[in-house]
Amino acid sequence: MWHIYRQLTTLQRVRPVVIARKRENAAAFPFADVRLVPKPALHFLRRIWFKQIWRKPWTITRAETRALRRVLFEIDARLLHIYFGHIAVLLRPLLEEWEGPCLVSFHGADVLVDMERASYRRATREMLERVDGVLVRSESLRRAVIALGCAAEKIEIQRTGIPLQEFAFHARPVPSNGEWRLLQAGRFIAKKGCMTTLRAFASFRREFPQATLTFAGDGPLRAELEVATRALGLEGAVRFTGFISQPQLRELFYASHLFLHPSETAQDGNQEGVPNSILEAMATGLPIFATTHGGIPEAVERGGVLVEEGDSNGLAEALVTAARDTARLAQLGQAAAEEVAAKFDQNAQTRRLEETYLRKIKKGSMPKGQSSGVVNTGPT
Repeated sequence: MWHIYRQLTTLQRVRPVVIARKRENAAAFPFADVRLVPKPALHFLRRIWFKQIWRKPWTITRAETRALRRVLFEIDARLLHIYFGHIAVLLRPLLEEWEGPCLVSFHGADVLVDMERASYRRATREMLERVDGVLVRSESLRRAVIALGCAAEKIEIQRTGIPLQEFAFHARPVPSNGEWRLLQAGRFIAKKGCMTTLRAFASFRREFPQATLTFAGDGPLRAELEVATRALGLEGAVRFTGFISQPQLRELFYASHLFLHPSETAQDGNQEGVPNSILEAMATGLPIFATTHGGIPEAVERGGVLVEEGDSNGLAEALVTAARDTARLAQLGQAAAEEVAAKFDQNAQTRRLEETYLRKIKKGSMPKGQSSGVVNTGPT
């Protein structure tokens, strides 16, 4: 994930080492110090046994725990940072034996998914009691983690960092002949609200028949979205790019006029923290049209318009109103870039993370070598 990669590669005062089960997309994410602890041979069967028969969260094996401890010892680790709450639940056997300070980051889906099960809530509370600190991306996630049973004093907000130099602000010219270009970027999953975007665009296009919509990304709901596109008579006006590179996504940001991201809570409880694509779009000067969902209102205060979850009519009305008031639209784009620069600058957020690391290391320092290595674990 880009936000994690950006954190790792901009750390200066500590040395990060990544531990993961496997490595993929190494060319896109070149990082030198990655240590692999592969899944055991019967991993798949063991996971099924825990989740579908015992109906409780699974954990790593004794062999995996020993392998992880061996890596931590070899690199003289001073702090363990686990990305994603559900990964920390998986690593409970390691947390029972790890003597140094440990942080866990929550990002969104890892807060509420499966938490209707008593065994999952109980395991999550056990994990939260063992870690020394919890990092969340938004105030809404902070409240959600407290609701899981975490002590409020353990939690700090660590916002997503955006490299502003890569997403420089550019004012958008008003399109001629109503040729508005709308964009949504992200995975095609329920919480992204892509169907709400599609319905709102159908209404918007009745006012501006030359408008187009681009979905940048891919996912399990793509076929459903393509069927709905045809049913709404939008063939030719809606484009699906599939997964694209960061440079290609930046080009789309600059080529677009309006950015949509009407997130909504999925049936399994999956919610957003603060979507990275919203922040990147804002940094380039795109006005945002989204929902009062998760941490979005904390990011989009002046740089866009928010409606209720699932309200395609309200979203369409907001889009039409903005397109008719181009002076106001320009103000929204300028405000969006200013908000990201003020609250989500990567340099500032990375320095904040470093201070958290060093404070925890100092508080829980162990009598070993002189290195200040930070181990980051999570999917790579």
